[in-house]
Amino acid sequence: MSASEFADPVRVEALYGDRLVPCYADRPRNLDAMIRRAVALRPQATAVEDEQRTLSYAQLDSLANRLAHALAARGIAPGDRVATFLGNGAEFIVLLAALWRMGAIAVPVGTRQSADELAYMLSHCEAAALVFDAELAERVPSAERIPSVRHLVRVDSDASLEPSSPEATEFWQLLEEGSDSAWHAEFDDQHAACIMYTSGTTGQPKGAVLTHLGFFHTARHYERVFGYRHDDRMLLVIPGSHISGLLAVVVVMLQVGGCVVCMRQFQAEAVLEKVETHRITAAVMVPAMYNLCLLVPGLAQRDLSCWRIGHFGGAAMPEITIQKLAELLPGLELYNGFGATETTSAVTLTRTGDAARHLDSVGTVVPCVDIRVLDEEGREVPIGQAGELWIRSPGNARAYWNNPDATRAAFVAGYWRSGDVGSIDAAGFVRVFDRLKDMINRGGFKVYCVELENTLQRFPGVIEAAAVASPCPVLGERIHVYLHAHEPIDPQSVRNFCRDSLADYKTPDHITISDTPLPRNLNGKIVKATLRERARAHAAAASHLTH
Repeated sequence: MSASEFADPVRVEALYGDRLVPCYADRPRNLDAMIRRAVALRPQATAVEDEQRTLSYAQLDSLANRLAHALAARGIAPGDRVATFLGNGAEFIVLLAALWRMGAIAVPVGTRQSADELAYMLSHCEAAALVFDAELAERVPSAERIPSVRHLVRVDSDASLEPSSPEATEFWQLLEEGSDSAWHAEFDDQHAACIMYTSGTTGQPKGAVLTHLGFFHTARHYERVFGYRHDDRMLLVIPGSHISGLLAVVVVMLQVGGCVVCMRQFQAEAVLEKVETHRITAAVMVPAMYNLCLLVPGLAQRDLSCWRIGHFGGAAMPEITIQKLAELLPGLELYNGFGATETTSAVTLTRTGDAARHLDSVGTVVPCVDIRVLDEEGREVPIGQAGELWIRSPGNARAYWNNPDATRAAFVAGYWRSGDVGSIDAAGFVRVFDRLKDMINRGGFKVYCVELENTLQRFPGVIEAAAVASPCPVLGERIHVYLHAHEPIDPQSVRNFCRDSLADYKTPDHITISDTPLPRNLNGKIVKATLRERARAHAAAASHLTH
């Protein structure tokens, strides 16, 4: 797909001081202007639904305005970082709209992160405020660990319960402090909209600084390629704190004036019930979620005719899954894509029919984006050959927050070095074969082996540790850990140790403990290829026993 296929004129612009990037010439000044446009066009249309409330665009606008005034009255200024430790719900979207109105920077944190991970992110970005779900209060770090945080705001899902954090202001009470007077903020779209932390391969995550410009461009790509409309009702069931949920659902719907329907957690039967009763037209889910939906009894008897767009990413969709979905849900068009937090989500997308015709492809490059395939020496490889994918996009992060070394290493000559190995064929289809980064993709959640291995090395008795992917028909990959220990170790104690330090999805699924060293090559490096073979054999044996 080329820019000429869109009606939108494109021009090259100088961004962030040192990049020349094609951009859409006609675009709103910032995300607040984008939302205000939807408010003006569709004031009474539904913008957000969750289990507690329904908000029209006019109501979303009013609440965002009041919240912006309330936060400003408490000293939150443009450029200040405000962390969100929230599940999917109306409060999350109202808060984003308020922060983008006032020029503050949102820092979305996944609700499965541990207290240690949350403390690191808050301290690293020097967050001025934290807005959190009351049910997550026990993981909010103590004041001494997050000295920059001046304000705590609590979202109570059940107002009848005693507040778990009496020192925090309740979200809706804070809104009452706000003003209805108009808010005027002047900043352009190169201003930071979010800092989103990516799992680090060296033990600490990096904060990608994403701009209003990047969010708008990627949302427009989704709108044009997938054909989103103002009457779409899109399910937010993947975390809104992840770039896919935030961009491919929330920002896309605000861009087109559609409705975001929030679910706090995935449960296959509940998702199908929501699609049927709430007339959902689009959803973003990882392949494992689609597989689980296919296992729900009575699927063929449900009226899911409204569901027309099924976007997936983060892992390949098995051919059998695509075939079953086509059989049971003939009106559902599947779309794949490829991107990263650092690119503000997708830089390639599949077009109508491509997901089924090109099963091994993540689509073609979207307008304004350029992807080069380079070898280890930094030389472009011939068409169809594999190499590292270098990406230039208006969605590329400005930098990593407070990490100039990582920024210089990753953002080179206007491109972001993805660390992914892939190719582009003569027809423009992009394929991603492997990862230079050592990562496990567990049901769409990224688990970096080095981070997990560093944690395991701290467990008493462990001499060395290695984590590899184990194949799983539902999640795609599970985590298999190999430990060399000098004393007997209880696997469950290892899992508990990991849960105390890391997000729960990083907990090992399988643990093999040995009193002999792990295999190493002549350079002294652990031979993970050998361990992967063992993990595959273990998974195959386990599968055989269950059938």
